[in-house]
Amino acid sequence: MKKLQNKVVFITGGASGLGRAAAVAAAEEGAKVVIADLPGSDHAAALAEVKSTRAEAVFIPLDVTDSTNIQQAIAATVAQFGRLDVALNNAGIGEGFFSFLETSEESFQRIIDVNLTGVFTCMKYELAQFMQQGGGVIVNMSSLAGLKGAAGLSAYVASKHGVLGLTRVAAQEFARHNVRVNALCPYYIDTPLIQDVHPDQRQQMISASPMRRLGRAEEVAKAFIYLASDDSSYTNGTQLVIDSGIIS
Repeated sequence: MKKLQNKVVFITGGASGLGRAAAVAAAEEGAKVVIADLPGSDHAAALAEVKSTRAEAVFIPLDVTDSTNIQQAIAATVAQFGRLDVALNNAGIGEGFFSFLETSEESFQRIIDVNLTGVFTCMKYELAQFMQQGGGVIVNMSSLAGLKGAAGLSAYVASKHGVLGLTRVAAQEFARHNVRVNALCPYYIDTPLIQDVHPDQRQQMISASPMRRLGRAEEVAKAFIYLASDDSSYTNGTQLVIDSGIIS
């Protein structure tokens, strides 16, 4: 049997990058997939790719900074498929490299609103649904930046450290209710999020990797499948690092 056979998988930021790769991987493992992303995202292409696996899939518009919209998206998922089994809280934004003193308060708050508060609010309503139905799985997208510092990325690092904190708290609070909560911590992955970086900066990213390459979205998606499935049935409140060995 496939690892997510007939599971309902809800993926924020599912229209591109890591979210899109995870949506395809989940579909290939037998899941019913909800791609939740901004209305202006390229969701049609992502939905077509997921459906090419013959999986059931829908797009639901979602802005993770809007609490009401989050509640509506989860309600729409349950209305469509009857339940919610797995949530990947992947929606997030990056920032340019700015020194601590150059980082504007407005920019800092925007990163926190999307990357941290957005994850908290999604988790809140996902967990409420899990309590109603008797369990579920959450996987949060953190980052290697959630485990270490990175000069010039104060807001992003703060947000991803916070995601790991939320993951650990929820894992402890809800474990007795048949709920598992874990996180993924990838290094730079070759997705649209970093395609616009300067070639010199890209080369620095590659040189910092012991494998001398960036990760692939499909590699992160496979890690997601592990945490989403019963293969990780005793794994709770932890993070899976995907970094070629940088932090070892």
